[in-house]
Amino acid sequence: MKKPEELRSYRWFGVNDLRSFGHRSRLRQIGYDRDDFAGKPVIGIINTWSDINPCHTHLRARADEVKRGVWQAGGFPLELPAMSLAEPYQKPSTMLYRNLLAMEVEELGRSYPIDGMVLLGGCDKTTPALIMGAISAGLPAIFVPAGPMLRGNLRGGFLGSGSDTWKYWDDLRAGLISERDWMEIENGIARSFGTCMTMGTAATMMSVAEAMGLTLPGASAIPAPDSNHSRMATAAGRRIVDMVWHDLTPDRVVTPAAIDNGIVVHQALGGSTNGIIHIIAMARRAGIDLRLERFDEISRKVPVIANIRPSGAYLMEDFFYAGGLRALMGVLAPHLDLSCLTVAGISLGEAIEGSQVWNDDVIRTLDRPVFPYGGTAILRGNLAPDGAVMKPSAADPRLLKHRGPALAFDSYDEMAAAVERDDLDVTPDHVLVLKNVGPLGGPGMPEWGMLPIPRKLVKAGVRDMLRISDARMSGTSYGACILHVAPEAYVGGPLAHVRTGDMIEVDVAARRLHLDVPEEELARRRASWTAPPERLPRGYGALYARHVSQANDGCDFDFLGAGPRLPEPDIH
Repeated sequence: MKKPEELRSYRWFGVNDLRSFGHRSRLRQIGYDRDDFAGKPVIGIINTWSDINPCHTHLRARADEVKRGVWQAGGFPLELPAMSLAEPYQKPSTMLYRNLLAMEVEELGRSYPIDGMVLLGGCDKTTPALIMGAISAGLPAIFVPAGPMLRGNLRGGFLGSGSDTWKYWDDLRAGLISERDWMEIENGIARSFGTCMTMGTAATMMSVAEAMGLTLPGASAIPAPDSNHSRMATAAGRRIVDMVWHDLTPDRVVTPAAIDNGIVVHQALGGSTNGIIHIIAMARRAGIDLRLERFDEISRKVPVIANIRPSGAYLMEDFFYAGGLRALMGVLAPHLDLSCLTVAGISLGEAIEGSQVWNDDVIRTLDRPVFPYGGTAILRGNLAPDGAVMKPSAADPRLLKHRGPALAFDSYDEMAAAVERDDLDVTPDHVLVLKNVGPLGGPGMPEWGMLPIPRKLVKAGVRDMLRISDARMSGTSYGACILHVAPEAYVGGPLAHVRTGDMIEVDVAARRLHLDVPEEELARRRASWTAPPERLPRGYGALYARHVSQANDGCDFDFLGAGPRLPEPDIH
């Protein structure tokens, strides 16, 4: 254990000099007494609460509950607000700002007199951003997931955020429901604070964080309004103090085996395709050179056993009552490294010991899966030499092997206008292609990858068709959507050269994505291609444009990977 004089914060508050006098007197200015902080670990509570972030509405209260735990354990808590990435509102995409939040977390940890961090968040990009920043900061850190909202409700049935939005939107476009029905769905689909209660990116990343050992056992699936959530926050506050005394830093938790555990859980949940980008980014912050192939290797061995929308039938509240992530990892034990250390100070095996499945239709057995393989597949070919991502578990099986003509669009606006035309020349066998919506083209790689099915086909009863883009899609989305095509069209990747009428072949079992155009013709198209105009000419956007990597490399900045940390700041 550390001694009080070995605490990082001691340099600010414990030294008998003029500068420390100033630091202590300013705490007294706030109203603290020297007994409140002297010789105690200073805990920074990194809070992503915001008035415009409904997923994090409760985090103002949770921060106070974390403080209660810190005080109980003999620490000194200080709340530090951080950027709130509000998925429904921030445009063009919260993905554009994930790295900015990660930088802020790292700098908060480096520049302030804190010994450990409690990370409060959960909305899609927030979880990886907080973890990326904490890994780079190198201070003891524990993640408090925001938790899913309550189930949506409609006429005695359940609604799932995102997934049912897309479903009923197509019913509205087809004339199968009324505007009054649509308004009733709007009123019933989001009934409480918390993240999406389907297996979207938020639930995926909170679960991955727990599987990697970065939360207290069982924390990730607790519904946000449940009183268990408040108690978990307080317990995390108590735990971080002990983590500081024992110097339990992220590098001891985020190991290659822990990353594999996160991928196993990601596949078994039918997790969001976005998770692949984020797990790569988190791993590389820890100095682990994770590649797309690792996801595919694990996907071929680990089936989807969580029967949760969009791959299954239930919602996160049902998952929690069925035993939650501890129960799911208990079933997955043969595929996990149970020796991995967690922030609880125990191994993953100890963390899931005694877990039980209370509803085996929600959490299936390995021999009775929802889908026989993992939730995602990595495709390659001349259309995606650096890889593309698909979620076969949420697609119509007939489209997993398909050949059809492309219907290509150079921009989202062009595509959005075309799909509403009743005279659009399109059949269910066409392959919709959207270009220039990747990390740079979007900009920020928006969630436009679930291209809307043309209205004339929706009216005819079509509910899935093959769609390809360099964008992402919401984890709550479904359908035969091929995403993250790399390199993206905006930088001259092969997707840029697809034209309407070109034949495209997809074979998911063979992991193949092929543009059936002669190489000579492709060479002519490449020679005539001109780069689009710059889209982010100033401010943070310019920094992003100059340094962001492609999807297969995690979309992190090239200067933020693993490497020597900056020296401790000179506090004089």
